[in-house]
Amino acid sequence: RLGKFSRVARPGLTLIIPVIDKVRAVVSLKKQIMDIKPQEVITVDNVSIAIDTVVFYQIVDPVMAIYEIESGIENLAVSAMRDVIGKMELDETFSSRDKISAKLRKVLDEATISWGCNIEKVEIKEIKIPRDIQESMEKQMNAERNKRAALLQAEGERQSAITLAEGRKQAKILEAEADKEAQIRRALGEAEAIRQISEAEAKK
Repeated sequence: RLGKFSRVARPGLTLIIPVIDKVRAVVSLKKQIMDIKPQEVITVDNVSIAIDTVVFYQIVDPVMAIYEIESGIENLAVSAMRDVIGKMELDETFSSRDKISAKLRKVLDEATISWGCNIEKVEIKEIKIPRDIQESMEKQMNAERNKRAALLQAEGERQSAITLAEGRKQAKILEAEADKEAQIRRALGEAEAIRQISEAEAKK
């Protein structure tokens, strides 16, 4: 009214005085989505990455939302994102999306509650890295895969050699035991023959 805030027009019939009263803005109290364009941030290991973020929020106080902020949520999200990512290494950003989202939501929710806004969720849509860094990471992953394959092959060959050696050892043991058994049987046979000869001569 006359350029100053007067009241909130709730759903239903609202009477306004022409010229004197004016609707400042129409605010939706539904849950809304703010798609923040990809932002360039630098990790703690000095890698520049672009993060595409979506913020899910809901206006809970129309007056504060209109008069306290304009593009505050987006600016705060970008600032918080740079702060959070700036303390992480590149590899950690890929494995900690949920952690990043939780931190961003906490920072935004604490700041925007005084703006009549409630942050429902922050989602990291995509993390883009420079092409040369991506190629370097792919080479590193290939090298790691080749290393693991070589280790597995070496381990397989080692186990195979151990198995063969054990087999040969067991074969020699069995062969020695067979020779020993044969010698014992032969000796027993010769002893029995000598005994029988001795008994035959004694009867004569």
